[in-house]
Amino acid sequence: MSNNDEPGWEVDPDDESGAAVVAAVGRQLKLWREAAGMRAAEFGAALGYGEDLVFKVEGGRRIPRPEYLDGADALLRAGGRISAMKEDVAQVRYPKRVRELAKLEARAVEFAAYHNHNINGLLQEEGYMRALFETWLPAYSADEMDRMVTARLGRQSVFTRTPAPMFSFVQEEVTLRRPVGGTMVLRRQLEHLLEVGQLRNVAIQVMPTSRADHPGTAGLIEVLKFPDGTAVGRSDGMFSSRPVSDPKQLRILELRYGMIRAQALTPRESLEFIEQVLGET
Repeated sequence: MSNNDEPGWEVDPDDESGAAVVAAVGRQLKLWREAAGMRAAEFGAALGYGEDLVFKVEGGRRIPRPEYLDGADALLRAGGRISAMKEDVAQVRYPKRVRELAKLEARAVEFAAYHNHNINGLLQEEGYMRALFETWLPAYSADEMDRMVTARLGRQSVFTRTPAPMFSFVQEEVTLRRPVGGTMVLRRQLEHLLEVGQLRNVAIQVMPTSRADHPGTAGLIEVLKFPDGTAVGRSDGMFSSRPVSDPKQLRILELRYGMIRAQALTPRESLEFIEQVLGET
C-alpha cells in the first residue's frame, strides 16, 4: 500500500499544449526508469506510490508533483536532470484559463478591479480560497480544489514583482462581512487584507453598502494596463462579460471604475473600516 495515493494532478483533456508537455515528461521518466532496470512496481514502492499511478504519470495522464520528480531524480541518480523538469510542469499544473490570466497579469503595469460578491482572488488568503471553492457547484474534487488553490496563490507573486505594478481594488462592504468558511477564516482574511493594504503599490478601497447612487451594480470590473499602452478589461454587465481590448470599450470600463473609486471610501478610510469590521467579527 502506498503512503501517497495522489502523486500529481489530473490532466485537463481540453488543454492540448499542457497535455503535450505532461506526455513528454512522462516519456522521459519512463526512459530513465527503464534505463535503471527498475520495474514500475519496484520504482513506485521505493517512492511510496502505487504502480498504477506510476503508469499514469509515465503515460501522461497525471501531472507529477515537484516532490515526485525530486524523489525520482534521487532514486535514479539523474544528477538533477529529472528535477529540472519541474520547470516544464510548473505552469502546466494550473488550469489553462488561469495560466492565460497569469500571463496577462505578469505583463501588466496597472491593475484595477471592483468586486461585489467575493474578495478579489489576488487578495484572498488560502483558507478563504478553499472555503470559497467549497461553496461552488457542482462540487470540485480534492484534486481540482488543490490545483485551483495552488494556481491562485501562484498568481499573487505579482505583488512582489520588480518593477512593482500599481494595484487598485474596490471591494463591496458585504464581501468583508460574509463569513465564508466561518468566523476564524473571515478574521484571517481581514487580517490579510490589512497586511496587503500596507504595500506601497496597493490601494484597497471599500464601497459602503449605504451608498445609494452606485455605478457598480452591474457587476465586477477588471482592467489590466500594459507597458505599451494597450489594455484588456472585462465586466459582468457589459460586452457579454467577455474580455475586451478596444479603446472605446475600455474607456467605458475605466469611466465606470473611476466613478466607483470616487464614491468608495479612501484607502486610509478603508483600512480603518476593515479594522473596524475585524473588531466586530
